[in-house]
Amino acid sequence: MMKKNLLFILILISSSFIFAQEATDAVTADVEISASVQLAMADPNFKVTAGDVYTVAYAAGSNAVQYSILVDSTYKIRVANLAVIDASGKTFLELKKQVEDIVSKNYPMSGVQFVLSIPSVYNVVVKGEVKQTQERRAWALTRLSQVISGNMTSYSSTRDIIVTSANGKIKTYDLFKATRYGDLSQNPYVRPGDVITLKKADKVVSVSGSVRRDGTYQLQKGENLKVLLDYYGDGLEQSADLSRVTLTRYANNSLPEGQKIYLDLTKDTDFELLDRDSISIPSYKSLKPVMFVEGAIGSEEGTKLETSEKRRIQFETGTKYAFFIRSYSSFFTAVSDIDNCYIQRGEQKIPLDVRSILYDAGYETDLLVEPYDTLFIPFKQYFVSVAGCVNAPGRYPYIPDRTWDYYIGLAGGFIKTQNNKDAVTIVDINGKFLSKNDFITPETTITAETNSGLYYFNLYAPVITTFLTLVSTTISVLAVVGVFK
Repeated sequence: MMKKNLLFILILISSSFIFAQEATDAVTADVEISASVQLAMADPNFKVTAGDVYTVAYAAGSNAVQYSILVDSTYKIRVANLAVIDASGKTFLELKKQVEDIVSKNYPMSGVQFVLSIPSVYNVVVKGEVKQTQERRAWALTRLSQVISGNMTSYSSTRDIIVTSANGKIKTYDLFKATRYGDLSQNPYVRPGDVITLKKADKVVSVSGSVRRDGTYQLQKGENLKVLLDYYGDGLEQSADLSRVTLTRYANNSLPEGQKIYLDLTKDTDFELLDRDSISIPSYKSLKPVMFVEGAIGSEEGTKLETSEKRRIQFETGTKYAFFIRSYSSFFTAVSDIDNCYIQRGEQKIPLDVRSILYDAGYETDLLVEPYDTLFIPFKQYFVSVAGCVNAPGRYPYIPDRTWDYYIGLAGGFIKTQNNKDAVTIVDINGKFLSKNDFITPETTITAETNSGLYYFNLYAPVITTFLTLVSTTISVLAVVGVFK
């Protein structure tokens, strides 16, 4: 008998969950919210809501009992003929325990199960400083931030959002505290009948540069530059230069063209801000002295080097050229002439032994980098020879990563009457033959072959013609002579 009851209870539990799943699948497709039954039952904060459908199943003796409970706006639910429960304000877990305790008390060993079948879906109103007043779909696990998302304007305040509940109770929430500090009490779940009102932000300002948290922030009344930097910006970086702060004040009625205001915060620690102000905190690093590197400069990314470049480099005062060159060793490539580098300092030209700096770890020089120096890195000039049947044979500057056709083009192209099918012979500086698919290396010789049949015909045609003419003349003379005999 006991085994039979246990089997019956297991079947009952399985059927109750199957029923719950089928009920969940019946939620209408136009609901824009993914109301997950599993998520709701697993979340300890899920509150019982008018419109929820629950399923209770248990064994009453040898009879299986299973039925649905719809929570209406009174929040009074009947558990069979055993009790009436007030579910208002309760979480699902609290209601589940209360229902299962009542059934178990009346039907011991009944295997009672209480599950959520369909969570309620309802509308809340969003109005005020929004794109348009809307009714937004929600369920018991929809937070305030989700409801207002996508409907705010650039002027909407997230610092003092008013939520008026169905019973007229008014609360104000600050989403900044929720996002910055994780205070979810400031980002509550919305409830049926809620009316959400967004205000216009009083003061929206931005801060950038040497501050720990740059960004755009909504300041509250009475908050100005000091609060922006210390509280919202989370303080300044060590390199912040407070003597050169720039405030950009955009156009308004009194300043139609806008203006820039330069502040020295070492003297004035606070400054009144207006809506849409933008603050820039410079760094002392921007005051470092600069020098220039020009010429055959490579890069860590391996960019193809074909033209001269000039770069502006900041450096620390007292930097020696040996340290500088080794720090920027990626500037020197196969086409950089490291034996002829020099420094231009005003009218003075200073040679620099870059080869020793790069390849001799013990080499040092006391030569210091000075402001506005220019380090010149000349190109190492290589050539490629082009010969044979081209329009302009000669030596042409070597360019990395080029194939034979590039240099044939520099030489004016093939002489078509002498070359057939672009036949070339390619021999590198070491006498090795290269294929057409190989990149040309420095000091390679490319020879355009003379192999056109038409060329050879034109070359020997006059000789053949003369010979044939002579033969023909001879035969004619002999024929005439034979006739007169």
